[in-house]
Amino acid sequence: MQRESKSPVVRRALVCAAALFVTAAPIPAGAQVTAFKQSVAETLGESDAIAAFYRARKFEPLWTGPDDVHRARREAFLEAIGMAGAHGLPAGRYDASALMAEMRAARNPRDRGALDVKLSRTYAQFARDLQNGALDPSRIDAGLKREILYRDPQELLTRLENEDPRAVFRTLAPQSREYVRLMHEKMKMEKVIARGGYGASVPGGKIEAGESGELVVALRDRLIAMGYLRPTALASYTDEMRQALEAFQADNGLKVDGVFGPSTREALNVSATGRLQQILVAMERERWLNRPEGLGPRHIKVNLTEYTARIYDGETVTFETRAVIGSTDSDRRTPEFSDEMTHMVVNPAWYIPRSIIKNEYLPKLRQNPYALGHLEIIDRSGRVVSRSRGFGSDFPYSMRQPPGPDNALGKVKFMFPNKYAIYLHDTPAKHLFDRDRRAYSHGCIRLGDPFGMAHALLAPQTDDPDGFFQSKLGSRSEARVNLDTPVPVHLIYRTAFTLPKGRVQFREDIYGRDARIWAELERAGVALAAGES
Repeated sequence: MQRESKSPVVRRALVCAAALFVTAAPIPAGAQVTAFKQSVAETLGESDAIAAFYRARKFEPLWTGPDDVHRARREAFLEAIGMAGAHGLPAGRYDASALMAEMRAARNPRDRGALDVKLSRTYAQFARDLQNGALDPSRIDAGLKREILYRDPQELLTRLENEDPRAVFRTLAPQSREYVRLMHEKMKMEKVIARGGYGASVPGGKIEAGESGELVVALRDRLIAMGYLRPTALASYTDEMRQALEAFQADNGLKVDGVFGPSTREALNVSATGRLQQILVAMERERWLNRPEGLGPRHIKVNLTEYTARIYDGETVTFETRAVIGSTDSDRRTPEFSDEMTHMVVNPAWYIPRSIIKNEYLPKLRQNPYALGHLEIIDRSGRVVSRSRGFGSDFPYSMRQPPGPDNALGKVKFMFPNKYAIYLHDTPAKHLFDRDRRAYSHGCIRLGDPFGMAHALLAPQTDDPDGFFQSKLGSRSEARVNLDTPVPVHLIYRTAFTLPKGRVQFREDIYGRDARIWAELERAGVALAAGES
């Protein structure tokens, strides 16, 4: 059977593979083996997972052997790192050209030993970056509490030793549908940029129905370039243009009213390059979330930038509600992390966080010990403290709001115990859910439909989730309800995300986190497509 054609990178790799075994003069086989193994051992140096892998196999080559098996590994690896840019990774970290140059330069067993170790280390770095991200989120922003589940390099190398190398490389990237769709959107955006992007930005001004003029033409051209409006020579603000603008507003989380206001104009004028940056950051974030066990057969996602909480059963959304998240104040932003929801509390009391007591409530109590009368002040034994003596600099007490209709947590809270004291809960401040931008809390996440969330979570463990929940609610006493099966909760932050059908969605970078992530990706060497200024 005729061998399929190879890419230029792979063809060069095959030439390099052959060059590995050209020596200046014949060397006895035993001496070659000894020199190779000594070189491997010396190059490894420090004790780590890669050194352990080589010791376990008695320093035999993984990449630089003379047979077709080793050649296939080299070929597959060079082919894989040649695709690093397609994944939005810093290709310079793996540098296929430099590796091929070293292959060509390897003329003796000692060279090949050092090269074998370098290929393993480069592979381990590439696999780690592709599976779990090129950046360490904890070094970028204090709100990125994401714990990355890195794979063991020894395990990755063992897989490469025992499995088809191309099959191994195909499974390194996240296998989620979201990641695949983001890669597709990345390629689409790169084509837009190659064609010159979205063209001229749209100036400010007001557009009325039926109006014509330069502003309408600029808006028309922008909507056409972005794919929301069919090519047309119309120069007035028609119903068709208004519908196109409404579709754009929906895809950007804006109020869908067909009005060309400041928020809509600002979103319209984000360049294609800016949108590509958002997609690349989303791909990095999806790698951070890549776990061997997946997100859980049933799980909850809260996308902070979308102000929305959802329950997923598999890939299907089975419940959805609006959410209010932490405000943009630096000490109130909702962190990003994953944990497991274990229970809910019906008719909860609110135990005020120490930070709120110190920064907000204690100054008021010092001025007037009878202020904040809806809150109880309790000592370490749980006894209510008399306010008559007043409060000085020392305040060794806690504060608690008993259950009731005005409780800050509403009538139910959902607990996934974590060291950040973040949870989902009801709220009496229902008016906030009518706003498009919903960043008002101290950090916890308020739900627009908490009873619906409770019913959805209880449905797998009772035939009458509504009746069961109402019985607990009617008692007016605080009651803990355990979930028979804990539900993973993922607090995420995506300014670019996809839908199973439809256009890619974009949202505002409310906490500025994506801007910091992009700056770090760029510093690491992630390159953008050329074509748009």
